[in-house]
Amino acid sequence: MRQGYQTWVFPSKPVLVSSAAIGGPFEAKGPLAEDFDTLHGDLMIGQESWEKAEKVLLEEACDKAIAKAGLRREQIHVYLAGDLMNQTITASFSARTLAVPFLGLFGACSTAMESLALASLLVDSQMADYALAGTGSHNGAAEKQYRYPTEYGSQKPPTAQWTVTGAGAAVVGREGKGPVITSATIGRVVDMGLTDPFNMGAAMAPAALATIEAHFRDRNLPPDHYDLVVTGDLGKVGHAILSELLPKHQIDIPLHRYVDCGKLIYGDNPTVWSGGSGCGCVATVTYGHLMRQMRAGKWNRMLVIATGALLSPISYQQGESIPCIAHAVSIEAE
Repeated sequence: MRQGYQTWVFPSKPVLVSSAAIGGPFEAKGPLAEDFDTLHGDLMIGQESWEKAEKVLLEEACDKAIAKAGLRREQIHVYLAGDLMNQTITASFSARTLAVPFLGLFGACSTAMESLALASLLVDSQMADYALAGTGSHNGAAEKQYRYPTEYGSQKPPTAQWTVTGAGAAVVGREGKGPVITSATIGRVVDMGLTDPFNMGAAMAPAALATIEAHFRDRNLPPDHYDLVVTGDLGKVGHAILSELLPKHQIDIPLHRYVDCGKLIYGDNPTVWSGGSGCGCVATVTYGHLMRQMRAGKWNRMLVIATGALLSPISYQQGESIPCIAHAVSIEAE
């Protein structure tokens, strides 16, 4: 049912039955390496192109999540996925492999929680017994499409972020063991007029703020309701901006309870500039690291806000500003 203006509350509390995270060689060197189900030692993953490698990452994440749920592909009633590639080819081609009913999405890096929110809605409304949500990204593929060819070796400012090579997927079901999904807040597009594609954190932070503000308002919750509030992927710059904005808007979330996936995935590694980004960032951190912590009892209630910059190479070349969005999903221990 809808609560307030932007929030869905799920009375049946769909179960996050299983999740999986797949990463690449650079992610294998990060502080969250042990929380991935599979880590590849080669960016190409035995494929002919980075785009085909990205597809394999998402396929592996989906297959691993289905297997961990103890299910078969044909038991999945709907697959919801998206990515950063033109025409969301990673999601579409992975759906071709899975051969289950498919809904393709595009919310840039917010797609991880967009797909999870919709999967939960379909399960809660009994349109599906099991729904699969997934997304992924590849550093080489994203650089090739959105920025300069990697061979060019262009210099980047400190505000830039490193696209994660990885994919995450989750199975949501009407029954099972695991954390439950209690609500989702659907974001509005926020555009503050920023035009720098190398400063996504600053562009996306106001969208995260708007969604967090809507969630706490719609659900009438105190600021300390959640053990952990997670954004992804604002990086160091966006995390700092949002940390300043929250108290100014009377949302006094304890700062030790607020983390960002873009900061977590690579730690203090200076070679990633402001931190991680890409559809695979929030997906792998949430479905790998954070889910393992929740299942181990570290967190009881968690709010994940995935942020996305809705630009394209065409819009950037035509001088458009960067519209952004954020979707939030609340997850609670069983």
